[in-house]
Amino acid sequence: MKRYALVVPTSMGVRITPEFRQPVHISHHFYMQATSAETNVASVAAALGLPVKVLTTFVEGSPIAAFIKNDLRSRNMEYEGREVPQGGPWGYRHQFNIADSGFGMRGPRVQNDRAGEVGRTLNVRDFDLERIFGVEGVEILHLSGLIAALSPETGEFCLALAREAKKYGTKISFDLNYRASFWKGREEELSAIFREIASVADILIGNEEDFQLCLNVQGPEAGGKDIASKIDSFQEMILRVQQEYPNASTFATTLRQVVSANEHLWGAILLRDGQWNVAEPRPIQVLDRIGGGDGFVGGLLYGVLKGWSAEDCLHFGWATGALAATMLNDYAQPADEEQVWAVWSGNARVKR
Repeated sequence: MKRYALVVPTSMGVRITPEFRQPVHISHHFYMQATSAETNVASVAAALGLPVKVLTTFVEGSPIAAFIKNDLRSRNMEYEGREVPQGGPWGYRHQFNIADSGFGMRGPRVQNDRAGEVGRTLNVRDFDLERIFGVEGVEILHLSGLIAALSPETGEFCLALAREAKKYGTKISFDLNYRASFWKGREEELSAIFREIASVADILIGNEEDFQLCLNVQGPEAGGKDIASKIDSFQEMILRVQQEYPNASTFATTLRQVVSANEHLWGAILLRDGQWNVAEPRPIQVLDRIGGGDGFVGGLLYGVLKGWSAEDCLHFGWATGALAATMLNDYAQPADEEQVWAVWSGNARVKR
């Protein structure tokens, strides 16, 4: 039996958010949380009792590192990572994500402050991959394009993880997560890394921008109105991805149309073993949109780990994405499976 249901490499940081959905530039009081896209994904499985491990790196002696470690423990996540000396006031630190939630027609604004980010030092030499995959065992390795593109070292780390996972029969999930600022001037290097990881992945996840810009697969234009009318073009894009990356058995994308900062139309598409499943976009209320896509991936992977049907995996992922949008933290932390299925069914009645 494998020790871990899910393993995620990540660069941990903190997010600060103004209270009462106010803009950053006029706020004096902020809520702080530990965060990363990859632990946002892992949060669903961890909250529902599955064993999760985080591979990361920390600033030695940092109170922010201590804050992050305490948070991961409280969320039922094990972690492993090197302690890196700060190197003085201009040395390493954990990234800061500064974001407001928006309100009504004032959209959210996000600023990432990643100067001196310790996560950029993630290195394959700091981890015993044979122990993790060959001795302890992992059901699913979830990789994110954010980590693959963070630095040359993290790109090599993700490649090494994918190769080792493949060697020991671990399923590989890859969420492309394109970021233009990470790719600038590194297009050829990163394209090669992303294509190799995608070629061995069992589960490929991305939006229309991700598939086009990371894998050069033609797809629909990003954004726009009436997302439901674009479902056919999304399916055509995914079929092109499947043709180029036949190793994968599962392909997924979310569908989002922004009505206001408080209301979105939320849907998703899943292709698994040649069969389509579609969650048509429908309205959801939004407290904070950041992490909704990660919540979807987390729910989808939870369903895969539980051996559910493709339809149930899609519906559960849709619901954990919608659940994440109701929370101040940018991850879904469900109380139990029943709560998630109630979200999917539209049952918001009080449970006593």
